[in-house]
Amino acid sequence: MEPWEEHAIRRPTLPSRVTVYEVGPRDGLQNEPETVSVEARVKFVDLLTDSGLKAIEVGSFVSPKAIPQLADTAAVYRGIHRASGTRYPALVPNLKGLERAMEAGVREIAVFTAASETFNQHNIQAGVDESIERFRPVIARAQEEKIRVRGYVSTAFGCPYEGAISPDAVREVVHKLLDLPVDEISLGDTIGVATPAGVYDVIESLYDSGVARGVLALHFHDTRGTALANVYAGLQCGISTYDSAAGGLGGCPYAPGAAGNVATEDVLYLLDGLGIESGVSLPGVVSASRALAASLGRRPPGRYLGAVWGAA
Repeated sequence: MEPWEEHAIRRPTLPSRVTVYEVGPRDGLQNEPETVSVEARVKFVDLLTDSGLKAIEVGSFVSPKAIPQLADTAAVYRGIHRASGTRYPALVPNLKGLERAMEAGVREIAVFTAASETFNQHNIQAGVDESIERFRPVIARAQEEKIRVRGYVSTAFGCPYEGAISPDAVREVVHKLLDLPVDEISLGDTIGVATPAGVYDVIESLYDSGVARGVLALHFHDTRGTALANVYAGLQCGISTYDSAAGGLGGCPYAPGAAGNVATEDVLYLLDGLGIESGVSLPGVVSASRALAASLGRRPPGRYLGAVWGAA
């Protein structure tokens, strides 16, 4: 053996292609202090579509009293230009929300629960099992209409009320969602406490219980600056779908102190550097974030965006 071979770095095998699931128009804007106009939101979604993103969560059909920032989601759906091959999901809480979504032409929905009982009570005024039961008629109707369903599991790595969340608790909720069934499950680090070791623990627990990697997605917030490290840990685990928000917008009304979602630009920069295909134009997403910034009256917090903000 040559001396240099003893110290050769062994690169892990990572997915060759990744789906970037854009949540900026929904999760990114729901915590803004001011409501962004329908026209600005339509422009934002259209620019995100132009960037090549294949999944863009446009909004939600929850009560306008709960999330007034997204009260006009149906109008946004009516205004956007939909590209062939791009999915435009929406969050729905119940059958009424599903009906409103279908009227707007939505063909993919997301339902949401948590791995923490306390967080779920604060978020949707229901325990985990109760929330699962609420989903049954929603998912049954969605199946009748051939509408794709995603399930969100919030607080999969930590809770603002309960603290650490065990992988066992996450596994239990994931299997309940799969039994409904849902097509995809996004594991959320709602308050941004995850580290790569925690990502390994949760994913390993799910794989050991028979969960297929193809149904899992990861959703990180960057409260403590570990979101990109956690994305890389997920890549090492073979996960190939990542939620992110253009510009790093976001937060959660029921998770005090939580920072925004990991920025789409930051995720794309990482993927490009690793040679992983996403089909998304990084400059295109920057353009979308710049356009939205004009409506927000400030630059979004994403790190890559900050690095190029002053460039022509």
